[in-house]
Amino acid sequence: MNRTRTIGAALLAALLLAAGAFYLGRTTAPSTEAPAITPSTPDGRKVLYWHDPMVPGPRFNKPGKSPFMDMQLVPMYADSATGKGNEGGVQVSPTVQQNLGIRYAGVRRVETSASFDAVGAVQFDERLNVVVQTRVAGYVERLSVRAPMERVRKGQALATVFAPEWLGPQNEWLALQRSGVSADLVAAARDRMRALSIPAELIRRSEETGTAQARYVLTAPSDGVVAELGVREGVAVTPGTTLFRIAGLEKVWAVAEIPEAQAVRLARGQKVKATLQVDAAQSFESTLDEILPEVNTSTRTLKARFEVDNRRGTLTPGMLLRLQVTGPSSTRLVVPSEAVIRTGKRAVVIVRKADGAFEPRDVSTGADLGDDTEIVSGLSEGDQVVASGQFLIDSEARLRSVLGSMASPAVTTAPPAAVLHQAEGKVESVAPDGLTISHGPVATLKWPSMTMGFAKASSEAFPDIRPGDLVRFEFKEGGPTGYELVSVQRMPQGAKR
Repeated sequence: MNRTRTIGAALLAALLLAAGAFYLGRTTAPSTEAPAITPSTPDGRKVLYWHDPMVPGPRFNKPGKSPFMDMQLVPMYADSATGKGNEGGVQVSPTVQQNLGIRYAGVRRVETSASFDAVGAVQFDERLNVVVQTRVAGYVERLSVRAPMERVRKGQALATVFAPEWLGPQNEWLALQRSGVSADLVAAARDRMRALSIPAELIRRSEETGTAQARYVLTAPSDGVVAELGVREGVAVTPGTTLFRIAGLEKVWAVAEIPEAQAVRLARGQKVKATLQVDAAQSFESTLDEILPEVNTSTRTLKARFEVDNRRGTLTPGMLLRLQVTGPSSTRLVVPSEAVIRTGKRAVVIVRKADGAFEPRDVSTGADLGDDTEIVSGLSEGDQVVASGQFLIDSEARLRSVLGSMASPAVTTAPPAAVLHQAEGKVESVAPDGLTISHGPVATLKWPSMTMGFAKASSEAFPDIRPGDLVRFEFKEGGPTGYELVSVQRMPQGAKR
């Protein structure tokens, strides 16, 4: 027998069985041809019978060409059949494993942290904002800073203001000094000037020159940029008018949108590394300052405000920073993500046992860690799992199960009866493999009204059903889509759902 064609046939059979598990689930009449002999191969392996992998029902007692397909029959060995030295799993020969490219991975324990990256927009730190106002009515005689967003230094002249209301109190104070009145009256006049917010520098100049001073210069109280310019040269000002708003740049805020699931792991004061989005070589020290108590209901994110050190003056509002947020570290049990088979209801991995057999095992998964998935329960450290080729092994197991049940027609325990569920709905579309139905609530499953697909046992089932029909139907769990139709009856026209 041609070994290469046999391996190719087995591989093709496994692939087709993985794609068509529904076919294997159908009942096939057992073959009437019982193997007359039990021949052996040169390596001593016992052959139970030969079969066509594409048609798993019939069995033959000698090798040859399949009467169904243009291929040679494949032997089934005694040491690889279900229940023959392989309880609780399925055996796949090393040669077949190599040809199928099956890879394995160990269950391992790794040190991980709840880290993620976020992009934040740079904003002014509003706690560093200072406002420059005047406390007297007057006029702006000269404007030294004429445009918003100009950088200023502490003590830099911003504007010259003329305040005629300050002339009277100063002249009164000077006259009292010259008249030789008591010191108490002179001190009272000085206190009045202070109450009128006349700067001490202006009072000193008045005393030195003997002339009242009404012009004074407003200076920047701190370094920063002029975020708001509220006056122009020559305009009149009143007490409380905001002339300038200066925003500090020693520190800035980076505001980022954080997913709700990750925001709960953050804590105020947490250190974060920030880098420029356009130049990762430039990094800055950053601290989580606040998680704002507001959730975006559309994206399910919260705004987090990070305080970033900007003593070099590199950052300006509008720039983007990449924030590398690192949470607390922990030890987790992980497997490669490709090793986990998700069926929608459960997660399964194929475990390689000590004797070389394979068995499926249900697991509970945790966090997705990129290329790895956390395993909460179901596996132990050091277990070997199949990282690729799981569906080919599953196909081999399905084939063994079908052939094994044919070889043992006596059944000691009847399988549990399938639970039938009933519903009413409207047929949306009809396909050879199933129907799409918009149905009402299903009480037995606690389902609300929805539209979903149901599999058919065969392409010939329910030939009279058409799109738009109102139907009453029964279904059970099973089939390629998870639920298979058992019966479909058209409801009379005008019937209410």
